[in-house]
Amino acid sequence: MGRAAGIVLLTIAGSQTVEAQQFFSYSQYMNNLTPLNSAYSLIDKSGSLNALLRKQWTGIEGSPSTFIFNGNLPIESINGAAGLIVMNDQFAVEHLTEINGFFAKGIQLANNQFLGVSINAGIRRYVANYSSLDAIDPQFRNDVRENKPNIGFGVLYYSDHHYLGVSVPELSIRDLGNASVQRADFFRNHFNFSGAYLFGKEGDDVRAKPAALATYTKGVPFVADFSTTLYFKGTLGIGLNYRTNSEVSGILSVTSDIIKLGYSYQFGTSATNLGGRLSNATHEVTLSYRFGQNTVNKSIL
Repeated sequence: MGRAAGIVLLTIAGSQTVEAQQFFSYSQYMNNLTPLNSAYSLIDKSGSLNALLRKQWTGIEGSPSTFIFNGNLPIESINGAAGLIVMNDQFAVEHLTEINGFFAKGIQLANNQFLGVSINAGIRRYVANYSSLDAIDPQFRNDVRENKPNIGFGVLYYSDHHYLGVSVPELSIRDLGNASVQRADFFRNHFNFSGAYLFGKEGDDVRAKPAALATYTKGVPFVADFSTTLYFKGTLGIGLNYRTNSEVSGILSVTSDIIKLGYSYQFGTSATNLGGRLSNATHEVTLSYRFGQNTVNKSIL
């Protein structure tokens, strides 16, 4: 089977799976929610740099891959934060890149209770190189190149042991039409609902953090993630994540005052999952660096 034919078959075979997932989704959301809700950057008073690399369905040519980078700096005088988010997603011949700057501001509601709001703005570029599949076939003759400005917002109610949030990081006033074989999911509004609670006190040998993330996009089946992570000595994190499209992830993280390294292994539990075989599982690696050290290490929230 040629490369072009293989990618076409992957696109067709994976269409139902792709329609069931939300783009720029990732398993380790509980450790860095900023790309989905930039108000989350207010929780940690130290600036940070964060990178994530995700490869789905390993061993299949043209399978989805995602890279996300975000960095932020605190503006302590106004209880604010500002930063940059860069996201890149590729599936077969389709390629989406998004760059956003953001600003977030926290308002104190009560002792140790805050409401954070954020706004982000940037640009999205979508490319589909259909001609690389078969330049002779008229169905694949025309490539797609499209740029679009982007704006979004986030709201987060938080303390040092919990948060509840809602965000729309990509507001779109129109769809891409029939340009994408993925039904223009990249250019639809994504509504994210998130929450987490950190049990235990600072200094406890074991702390537990259940978390949840639900994403709604018109025309795409509703998807929700539920996870629980146990932190030992505030350093070693072991977690399990379940996604309602029948995917399970095991998560391992190591945290210090300035460095956090995370890894997740995700696989499908249903025969209908394209990544259902362990040999075609999804791997995800994260790396975070915090500037400075706070007396209270909130990096596990």
